[in-house]
Amino acid sequence: MAAKPFVIALEEHFQDPEVGATYGPLDANRAPPLVQRLEDLGELRIKEMDAAGIDLQVISHSAPAMQKMTDAEAAVHLARRANDRLAEAVRAHPTRFAGFAALPTPDPKAAADELERAVTKLGFKGAMIHGLTNGRFHDEREFWPIFERAQALDVPIYFHPSVPAQPVIDTYYQTYVDAVPGILRAAWGFTVETATQGVRLVLSGVFDAYPGLKVIFGHLGEGLPFYAWRINMALERDWKPSRSFREVFAQHFYVTTSGFWSDPALLCTIQELGLDRIMFSVDWPFAPNQPATEWLNGVPLCAEDRAKLAGGNAKKLLKL
Repeated sequence: MAAKPFVIALEEHFQDPEVGATYGPLDANRAPPLVQRLEDLGELRIKEMDAAGIDLQVISHSAPAMQKMTDAEAAVHLARRANDRLAEAVRAHPTRFAGFAALPTPDPKAAADELERAVTKLGFKGAMIHGLTNGRFHDEREFWPIFERAQALDVPIYFHPSVPAQPVIDTYYQTYVDAVPGILRAAWGFTVETATQGVRLVLSGVFDAYPGLKVIFGHLGEGLPFYAWRINMALERDWKPSRSFREVFAQHFYVTTSGFWSDPALLCTIQELGLDRIMFSVDWPFAPNQPATEWLNGVPLCAEDRAKLAGGNAKKLLKL
């Protein structure tokens, strides 16, 4: 019998109490058990990891983090304090936790500086950005200092969804949002917004400017692996870059299984992107650990490939 692979989950969230208080009504929309898990950085989190066979969590702040803060200076200070508190938890449990930084993207230069501090001083493994920054996609050149610094530090940026902007909600979802609020989130709204960010990043030329830049998209790439061939074919009608969409996607993007435990979807992603760029994740506590690891243990892969998916690929990318 093959030995149990080392399991790393890297889209696993927490909520810093100060950040939660800044947004106020956020917790009113979340059940107390969810808030309890989000704020826990110790015993409860580790207990649930152990029960599901997860060896290490790479922890990141949950949405909306700093991306919806209009006061850029306040976002900078709040990000530093939240990152410091996460670093304390990582230091307390160094064999069980690692960290992704929260970035104050309303001030892109300060966000780049905070990324560097978090990596070089706190030992974080990259950063996570949630949705748009006050309605702006991050392929806009104002945000490129973040990508320049990520390349210099050789760490990835994880692009995570957030609730779409109000004009998008009004146009796309308003008919159904009251009766079926999930349409804004994991059912569809998250995917549309984040996949759009991925396509825009490729079109922007940021990967040509920073050829060592690496990005991570959760939820098996937000549909991009399935659509990559068609996107590539359609773009080439009037877009003549040095590298095609699929080439850039395959060279710079990594994806995780967060909240998406489907054999057919995984096999499609392997065929389009390659197994070495896919990493196991849960999306805890918004998704439970146990079903995720049960699926991982049964995926139709050989033991060597399952070990890569479970933790080997993440170890290599994040230098764990």
